[in-house]
Order: sequence, then structure tokens, then C-alpha cells
Amino acid sequence: MLKQTIQKDLFQAVKEGDEITRSTLRLLLAGILNKEKEKKYKTSKEELTDEEIIEVIFSEAKKRKEAIIEYKRGGREDLSDKEKAELEVLQKYLPEQLSEEELKKITKEAIEKVRAKEVKDIGRVMAEIMPEVKGKADGSAVSKIVKELLVSKNE
Repeated sequence: MLKQTIQKDLFQAVKEGDEITRSTLRLLLAGILNKEKEKKYKTSKEELTDEEIIEVIFSEAKKRKEAIIEYKRGGREDLSDKEKAELEVLQKYLPEQLSEEELKKITKEAIEKVRAKEVKDIGRVMAEIMPEVKGKADGSAVSKIVKELLVSKNE
């Protein structure tokens, strides 16, 4: 299971003195633990599935991407570099991300399937796409492609 792999990698990072990997994996495991507590409260089940753990990793990766942008905007390259290193550690545990071409292909198929014609149909298209690309693509990237394709369809 993914959680055990992360724990094993954390143990290895501590052993090797890899500070970035150690701190990133500790934060990730804390996020997983919080999600498990939340799940236990709602469903009385404790363990997260690998899919749910990937959601936590994806969320942590998204935080890092946003922080990188903000630190660059603030002229803090040192902090931006630290966030990039943490993002690289997290990406090892994420499934292979879909390319932009693959996303466009999936989006075009979804647009045809739900017969979307205008930008106001974005919600229906996103509802069709997201279960298929969950964990393999960032929602904001998917949304951007959907908007582009719907706008270009109307021109």
C-alpha cells in the first residue's frame, strides 16, 4: 500500500539525513493522518485507500505549486527553490500525469458526449471528465482546456 511505501521512504530519508525528503514526507503523513481521522469520524473506517492517499498527495503538490508562484512573485527564490524540491519529492508518489494533448482529446470526447455548445456548459463537461482524469491531471488545467475548446467552438 502507498502509505507503507511513504513510511518506508521516510525511514530511509531519516537514516540518510535527507532533510527535504524527511520534512516533506512527515508533512505528507500528517496530512494523511488528518484525512484518516476525518474519514473515521464520518464513516467509522480508518484506513485510506491508495486513491484517497493520492488525493492528499495531489493536494499537497498543489499547495507547493501555488507557493512557488507566490514566492517568485515576492522575489524569494530561496523559498521557491525549497518548495520546488518538496514538489519533486511529492511527484514521486503521484501517478503519471496526462499530457496536454491527451487532455484535449479526452475533453473533445466529453464535449461531444454531453453536447456542450457554450462556455456555460463547462460544469457538465467537467463532471464528465474529472472522474476519468482524477489524480492524473490538475483540475485547473482541465478547466482551462475545457474553456479554450468551448470558446474556440463558438468562434
